[in-house]
Amino acid sequence: MITKPTIDRIMEATDIVEVIGEFVQLKKRGANYVGLSPFANERTPSFTVSPAKGIFKDFSSGKGGSAVTFLMELEKFTYPEALKWLAKKYGIEVEETVEAFENKEEENHRESLMIVSGYAAKFFHESLLETDEGKSIGLSYFKERGFTNDTIKKFELGYSPDQWEAFTGQALKEGYQQQFLEESGLSVKRDNGSLYDRYRGRVMFPIHSFTGRVIAFGGRTLKNDKNVPKYVNSPESEIYHKSNVLYGLYFAKKAIREEDNCYLVEGYADVLSVHQAGIENVVASSGTSLTVEQIRLIGRFTKNITILYDGDAAGIKASLRGLDMILEEGLNVKVVLFPDGHDPDSYVRNFGTNGFKKHIADNKKDFILFKTDILLKEVGNDPIKKADVIREIVESVAKIPDSIKASVFIKECSYLLQIDERALLSELNKIRMAKAKKDSQQQTSRPAPLDEPHFFDEPEIKVEKDESNQEKEIIRLLLLYGNKVIDWDGIANTYIGPFMIAELSDVEFEYLPAKKFTEIYRKEVENGVLPDEQYFIHYPEKDIVDITVNLIATKYTLSENWYEMHKILVNDEQSNMKATILGAIFHLKKQKVGKILQGLRNELQKTNVEADQEILLNQYMQMKKVEKTISDYLGSVILK
Repeated sequence: MITKPTIDRIMEATDIVEVIGEFVQLKKRGANYVGLSPFANERTPSFTVSPAKGIFKDFSSGKGGSAVTFLMELEKFTYPEALKWLAKKYGIEVEETVEAFENKEEENHRESLMIVSGYAAKFFHESLLETDEGKSIGLSYFKERGFTNDTIKKFELGYSPDQWEAFTGQALKEGYQQQFLEESGLSVKRDNGSLYDRYRGRVMFPIHSFTGRVIAFGGRTLKNDKNVPKYVNSPESEIYHKSNVLYGLYFAKKAIREEDNCYLVEGYADVLSVHQAGIENVVASSGTSLTVEQIRLIGRFTKNITILYDGDAAGIKASLRGLDMILEEGLNVKVVLFPDGHDPDSYVRNFGTNGFKKHIADNKKDFILFKTDILLKEVGNDPIKKADVIREIVESVAKIPDSIKASVFIKECSYLLQIDERALLSELNKIRMAKAKKDSQQQTSRPAPLDEPHFFDEPEIKVEKDESNQEKEIIRLLLLYGNKVIDWDGIANTYIGPFMIAELSDVEFEYLPAKKFTEIYRKEVENGVLPDEQYFIHYPEKDIVDITVNLIATKYTLSENWYEMHKILVNDEQSNMKATILGAIFHLKKQKVGKILQGLRNELQKTNVEADQEILLNQYMQMKKVEKTISDYLGSVILK
């Protein structure tokens, strides 16, 4: 368990904007920062980060919390894992109450796969740099490709010895379980149940997660045997889904944000060479066709993608069909073609950084215009084929969600295709209307959801909506004003939080998150601690963080100049704190009393025993007096 002082140091050092900014492109808006949700597919930013409060709130998915919560939600870290990630980022030494040790059996399944992958990366990297075989075969290959020691170390490149069980035997010897060696794809099971190395005799390219942990590998053979596959990649596992991963993104994300552009290449070597040349905003799709998930990953950091193709015409034509989805996601796509015989790797090595940048600047084209150019070269003067090309181009333009951008492309294509712009617009409208009709039919045929989405788990006991809202209002006030000193007529020299808790000692909360929150608050007060919103934002239990963030986060904030511009006064609950606090307490009590009265009325209707009726009636009259006292304070009239 991580010690409390260590946790405090981590929390003090953590800049939530800086942390979340590594995963989401944030823009300043007033006192807060906004960006596109990393948890939902959206085009209008609803993801908000408040540096003052140290919280994020995603209004699309309902998720919210601290930097720790964000890492737990996005990367599926446990609470200690998220703390250790932040500690590593800010150079804080982690102290634990017991000596840390690797107990492979007790680690959870996902973490066990992470641990064994991290061990494998270290094993392959050391094999490359410290063994004779690794140096003479693996390291010499990387040096021939022009990779420097810094690049080799930064990307943790490695070498798997050309032996059947070099890695597997060592891993088993050090206590790593056969189950996780097999599931991660590092080892393969024989018919007799024993394991052997999957990557023997290959140079290794570790694939890193968004947060820098090794989750998979690509292994390249150095043999010329045509029967041996050139690349062997990790199979899908609990920690590795290739459609959700971009090679090099962990090292590129900062540069992508700064350059507001992402270079997309095909292979590992392309990423390494271009990155080494100082152009760090480069990623690869890891040998798989580009997926929507990968596009959305890039879209968190920039709306601009530049695809760098080698001179293989057949490969370019095949990939064009899949790139329309980039347009559909609302990103801007440019394409650069390299001369025959060159790919990004070879070009940057031959012509250097400046030559590479110049080639991109001189040859980049918008994807639609590039596609038009490529397809027109194939059809020649055949009018039927040309009509098909025109239709295909317009279908691509129809995927662009921005109507103004689409109309600009139509104008450009009209010139290139030598066809009237109105004819292209007519075809565009037909395609869009057909899609809208299809989407509408799918929507109506889809069964309606049983319940509206909600942020909190439903309690076991159903609580009336108004009642849960009143209970949540108490929590909100405790969070915002609990540590403020009371200075009211007749009440002074005490804090609002303990005062509210004392006043509500006779109230039973029924909304479970609110009940749990007040119990925690009461215990802390009894221990002489006055917990503030930061205490609950960083609380290790998710339901407490959820209720805290949902109550203090707001999607909208008034400009500081609101009154000066519009001369409209907005009620401020802080201007009369006595009315705000006591009003909330007595509204909740009135609600609870009303519920008790209703229960007594129901009991009176059910019983025919005179003695019982008298007892119930006395209780009812007593509660009516309590209700009247509360109502008198609130200034309301109770109708009999």
